[in-house]
Amino acid sequence: MKIDACFSPALYPVYEDAESIVVIIDVLRATSAICVAFHNGAERMIPVAKVEEALEYKKQGFLAGAERDAIKIEGFDFGNSPYDYMGDHVKGQTIALTTTNGTQAIEAARNAYKVVIGSFLNIDVLCDWLVKQNRPVLLLCSGWKNKFNLEDSLYAGAVTQEICKRTKEVALGDGCLALQYLYEMAKNDPMKFLNHASHKERLVKLNLKKDIRYCLSPNTAPVIPVLEGKYLVNLKIS
Repeated sequence: MKIDACFSPALYPVYEDAESIVVIIDVLRATSAICVAFHNGAERMIPVAKVEEALEYKKQGFLAGAERDAIKIEGFDFGNSPYDYMGDHVKGQTIALTTTNGTQAIEAARNAYKVVIGSFLNIDVLCDWLVKQNRPVLLLCSGWKNKFNLEDSLYAGAVTQEICKRTKEVALGDGCLALQYLYEMAKNDPMKFLNHASHKERLVKLNLKKDIRYCLSPNTAPVIPVLEGKYLVNLKIS
């Protein structure tokens, strides 16, 4: 089982292959919000790259979320805070979503063998499932506007460590090896470790510290969103 990490969607063509399961990572906050939506009963989500696409779905009567630069766009039902998706209002709904980084990464990897959503909120169930697939895994960090960011890389290191706990039959790319060492430094207090990370500082200035803490909470939304055609759906785990 091979695992590697890609630090931004801009680098994805360098890593792309026809065999890998791609794990989309945008822990602060898109992939966390997606996990929360499915954990609260959302039927499907439609990730799109552009605000205009999300607006078209809203005009068709779908619920829609849109965020740019960590701020909810006026006129939409949701931003990308996980708290937006908690409650019965999402149950059974199809929700269109566009975000600054996470949905861009989904768009980049759309034609991969399989695309799944990763977050600290679903880390154990996701890692259990990945090991059972026994296929190459690419951890695709959404980053910030195609640049490296610390929090997504930290999560990629956590996934690497958890998979290595579950199987010895694993070959790590240099990216995963480096991020595993990074996570070792941070795992006792990831909130503190991210203290000066650029996106954490951005969210704190917007009074979203509660979001950050929740997004770093492991296993609070144990679902596996998977891309099927244009939809994300909740993977049925046997």
